[in-house]
Amino acid sequence: MKRIHTYIYMLLCALPLVLGGCIREDDYDNSPLGNFEALWKMIDEHYCFLDYKQVDWDAVYDKYRPQISEGMGSEALFEVLGNMLAELKDGHVNLYSAWNTARYWDWYLDYPRNFSEELVEQYLGRDYRIGAGAEYTILKDNIGYVRYADFSVGVGEGNLDEMMLYLSVCNGLIIDVRNNGGGNLTTASRLAARFTNERVLTGYIQHKTGPGHSDFSTPEPIYLDPSDGVRWQKPVVVLTNRHSYSATNDFVNSMNCLPLVTLLGDKTGGGGGLPFSSELPNGWGVRFSAIPALDAEGRHIESGIDPDVKLDMADEDAERGLDTLIEAARALLNGRGTQASR
Repeated sequence: MKRIHTYIYMLLCALPLVLGGCIREDDYDNSPLGNFEALWKMIDEHYCFLDYKQVDWDAVYDKYRPQISEGMGSEALFEVLGNMLAELKDGHVNLYSAWNTARYWDWYLDYPRNFSEELVEQYLGRDYRIGAGAEYTILKDNIGYVRYADFSVGVGEGNLDEMMLYLSVCNGLIIDVRNNGGGNLTTASRLAARFTNERVLTGYIQHKTGPGHSDFSTPEPIYLDPSDGVRWQKPVVVLTNRHSYSATNDFVNSMNCLPLVTLLGDKTGGGGGLPFSSELPNGWGVRFSAIPALDAEGRHIESGIDPDVKLDMADEDAERGLDTLIEAARALLNGRGTQASR
């Protein structure tokens, strides 16, 4: 697909600029201070959202440098470095040791969950179909329902053809990507390509061109090209929640550019920075956002994508065995709801 080829080409172009400047083990000694300095500089020169998030990285240095002492143990050092990275408020930023992973979860903790695995299983029923990472069925009101829980699971074009043909009798389609934490961009784009008949601008991508916080290339356009396989031609509702992250955030952004698609649920989790990995002098791995993605209007999608219809799960619905978001999507597709204007 042309869109994926564009991604890969840009990533390859960016690799020398991003990874070529990463800290090598011989740049800093393997000491608590050496590892602290290496990590701070790595983020200072290569992390892509310092200006966007208005992070005063020098102030972060001043806050955490006094916590570093030459006699501190590995666990204490890991805690300090992990806390420093948490200042970025980015789920794509991690520190990996042999015994732990430092990660930031607060990007979704202040949001309602808006998802129940038990309720989804009831809607799928016993006779649902499985095509690679997709689980799908036809609901009683002739609305198709597709649950895609993980884009790490690849899907072939034949799987998608089979799914689209099976669901073609339906009057509308629900694609549920709630709690999909991401995975493979190719999988996400391959699915999105089934919902357009023409090439669509879905956003832009940049890469770092220097160590400055604002040293970026001119935004390069990203397009979604229609699949050569079976394509969907009817209304679609995409269900989202705050756990829709990373590659799922990209999928939702692409679907948001299509005229027959309505986003329903909660704001996605974001994760609009493509991550790269490096290593500290002591061998601990570091992952960080290095390449920012923008939407078709040139806005960052790092903080998430707002739905067309904002809706939370209702406890009274759950008590009756109903998923509020699925029921609202069914009503909308059956003409009983109000579709948000594009």
